[in-house]
Amino acid sequence: MNEKSLEKIVGEAIKEYNRYRSPEATAELVSMDGKFLKIVFTGPYCRTCGFYDYFEDFVYVLEDFGTKSQIDEVEETDDGAIVTFLITEEGV
Repeated sequence: MNEKSLEKIVGEAIKEYNRYRSPEATAELVSMDGKFLKIVFTGPYCRTCGFYDYFEDFVYVLEDFGTKSQIDEVEETDDGAIVTFLITEEGV
């Protein structure tokens, strides 16, 4: 799969994620570099219990679009987190 197709899938996955989780948690693409995605998550979601659940949910949304991924790195910020995802298998 080429980068343009992956960009389209990621864009659709972000729309789907935000449709059900925003404004509590909102995802926005920061960058795409090869098989790495950086997405910023902001919102008033709980920062103590279940913090990583919001990011893991995005893994499942990508999977619904035929693309497997895993969390590579989480950088906590004052407003939420910047999460790096590694694309492990690209779908159709």
